[in-house]
Amino acid sequence: MAEIGQASTEVYAPTTTLQVWRTLLNWMTFFVQIFVQIIRGTPSLASFINYSSPASFKPLPVVESPETSNLSSASVHIPPAVVDCDCLEKLTVVLDLDETLVCAYETSSLPDSVRRQATEAGLTWFELECVSSDKEGDGKPKVSYVTVFERPGLHEFLNQLSKFADLVLFTAGLEGYAKPLVDRIDAESRISRRLYRPSTISTEYREHVKDLSFVSKDFGRIVIVDNNPFSFLLQPVNGIPCIPFSAGQPHDDQLLEVLLPLLKQLSEQMDVRPVLYERFRMPEWFQKHGIPASGFARPSLVSFLTVSSLMVILILVREDDV
Repeated sequence: MAEIGQASTEVYAPTTTLQVWRTLLNWMTFFVQIFVQIIRGTPSLASFINYSSPASFKPLPVVESPETSNLSSASVHIPPAVVDCDCLEKLTVVLDLDETLVCAYETSSLPDSVRRQATEAGLTWFELECVSSDKEGDGKPKVSYVTVFERPGLHEFLNQLSKFADLVLFTAGLEGYAKPLVDRIDAESRISRRLYRPSTISTEYREHVKDLSFVSKDFGRIVIVDNNPFSFLLQPVNGIPCIPFSAGQPHDDQLLEVLLPLLKQLSEQMDVRPVLYERFRMPEWFQKHGIPASGFARPSLVSFLTVSSLMVILILVREDDV
């Protein structure tokens, strides 16, 4: 079922010399990664800044067994970490809910055969009572019932991911539906923050867009995983598009075999954006679907240089004061 009931960036000014150095190092590493990509030829600086190269949207691949496919075609090239991972702040991973972590159906319209086949295949499911803000004729809150299927490996995925990342749920679903669902799948409170439909914004091109600036101002250390790429059109080079999940996919292995390894490697990067741009080319995908560069936030070389210059000046001033 589609999700039920589906800012401007500020420069963070550190208050300590150590934070200043870390911020400066993040920006310098970002430039180095772009320069390395220029030398290698993919992508070029011009394409990274202007997003002008044609490309198609390719979700994360399904990992196949070595007997049936060459896994090298499904691998994601990620450069090694520049510094010791202990020096990095935790990666922030923003997770979508419906068709990413679970899939849900109106219980009254769900055929028994679907539930039975899912059970036989080992898929975990449960029924959920959702209280709506709408009222019945007698004034009582409207109650609906949904059947929720968990994506295979969900709990292990959340357990492993929470060891190296801060988890945030960002759904276009209404709180009356999403809150009890997340309470059920995350009884251990591994997800530190939850954002619902009121936190999404409407743009000229799509509604219910998820602006990551509501979560963090450090776009070098935040990613969003969503089956709907339009959810992250404001920060296209922070998005990881994943294959939608449904009850008809009981042997889906995206969470543990594809997403978890990728997120672990991204957690070792000082800036995830060059890697994600090279992997998915999401800005070009948006342009191909009629959204021009002005329709989403994009890196500005001038702003990058300005921020770096300000950091250098701030450090020099502090050292002079010492």
